[in-house]
Amino acid sequence: MKKSIYLLLCALLTTACASFEPTHIALNPTLGPVNLHTQLDVPIGVEVVDTRSKNYVVQFDQAPKQPRLVSTSEPIRVQLDSIFRRGMGKAGYVIDPAAPKRVQFQLEYLLTDVIDNTLNYEAKTRLVIKVKASNSTQEFTKTFSGNGYLKGPLSPDFATLELDINKLIDKLTTEILNDNELHQFLEK
Repeated sequence: MKKSIYLLLCALLTTACASFEPTHIALNPTLGPVNLHTQLDVPIGVEVVDTRSKNYVVQFDQAPKQPRLVSTSEPIRVQLDSIFRRGMGKAGYVIDPAAPKRVQFQLEYLLTDVIDNTLNYEAKTRLVIKVKASNSTQEFTKTFSGNGYLKGPLSPDFATLELDINKLIDKLTTEILNDNELHQFLEK
């Protein structure tokens, strides 16, 4: 009798663990290499805005069931704000909220669409960040985008998805922070 209760309890625990589906993903993008673009200590104001229409970053398409949506555990805007502020500082700028020169980084799109089949999965990530810079007389706008792709057996684990999204964010933020057109405009 005790043995059958023990087996039943083990089966229930295993089933409960297997059906656990996280609702949040822990992203941790890092600051890549940033070149020094000015030695003039140019003061600039930096702002990061999340203009996405969706507040989740991963969508699991599991037809015929409803898609499963996963948000970030920490707001991505806060993480990007830290990266862009540190990056602009490494590029040689002085961050000053009262500066007449301003740079706004707009997160327009970030989504990983996961198609989860029985035997394999496919994950496509798209990231779009628009940069708007202004001084007292002019404005500069440029849009940066990047794509990521994963394919593998069975179902994706969150660590793999996190790593892929982080790599894409790292790549695009490094590209933005080293963009010559942006820095030429800011030095005017």
